[in-house]
Amino acid sequence: MSLFVDIEKKLGGFRLRALLDTDAPITGLLGASGCGKSLTLKCIAGIQRPDRGRILLDGRVLFDSEAGIDLPPQQRRVGYLFQQYALFPTMTVYENIRCGARGRGSRAEQDTIVRQMLAQLQLQGLESLRPAQLSGGQAQRVALARMLAADPRLLLLDEPFSALDAHLRDLLQPQLRDLLRTVGRQAVLVTHSRDEAYRLCSTLCIMDEGRTLRTGPTKEVFADPQSMAAARLTGCKNLAEARRVDDHTVEVPAWGVRLQTARPVPDNLRAVGLRAHYFNPRTAVNRFAVQDAGAMEEPFEWCLLFRYAGQDPGSAPLWWRMPKDKKPARMPAELGIAPENVLLLTQ
Repeated sequence: MSLFVDIEKKLGGFRLRALLDTDAPITGLLGASGCGKSLTLKCIAGIQRPDRGRILLDGRVLFDSEAGIDLPPQQRRVGYLFQQYALFPTMTVYENIRCGARGRGSRAEQDTIVRQMLAQLQLQGLESLRPAQLSGGQAQRVALARMLAADPRLLLLDEPFSALDAHLRDLLQPQLRDLLRTVGRQAVLVTHSRDEAYRLCSTLCIMDEGRTLRTGPTKEVFADPQSMAAARLTGCKNLAEARRVDDHTVEVPAWGVRLQTARPVPDNLRAVGLRAHYFNPRTAVNRFAVQDAGAMEEPFEWCLLFRYAGQDPGSAPLWWRMPKDKKPARMPAELGIAPENVLLLTQ
């Protein structure tokens, strides 16, 4: 299965320019609120019409502005799971799921589909309940069952965990991942959580201010985000403007250091990023004197703040993150970071 999206859409002062070409089982759209993630999903589903571009699903044209093709939502075979699930409040679980099967054969055939969905999503015994009587996890599974009952080729999941508390979210994420593998449908997941994207998505598309910044295998995107916005969205705390010195050396004026890099330094280098977990007092390369700048305690980690000895006093301190049982008694005199952990950012 494959999905290709190359569209533009203007809404008021906001302009969407989305580019996505993926055959991954689960593709994540990661970005801050208002960056265009949900609008991209709505254009794929046919809820919003792009101003220009093309959308193809398994080679089948869903939208093509030049050819004048714009299939209505019901012909696209695309399932859409809204943030709040949008279950019909006056209908039972059985009736909600049956709405998804509408149009798929006779009434008896539709009832068979509903029973299959109830079994597949472990909803037996809840058939007569209404949405207000369901837990958050049950409501999510009912919404998924209704969507799957329509036999979509593509599933669009718009922040499906945003309405759940952290504990339930952690329980349901692996269940959803396993379910999507079981049903064998390609999915696009919208999220603003880097952890959620990393856990669930094999391919990741970073979006910022309506633009697609970076698309690739999720682990590769985290290892090489390529832009300051993508580095920030994937959790990099230490970012600073930098300039190229030679093929494997960069200078960071705000920090007062020169860093050796594993990757060749591009001519259009703009900044560098250092992830907070990768500092090490025993690393010999990129090792500089540091000064304690405070600490922040988190539930399961410590974040020690520091400044390089030659750092601009007006710049923000750097973060060094570690498990609680690894916290040193005092800030080391020097810290290093391996060249392969220096992120080279060109945007």
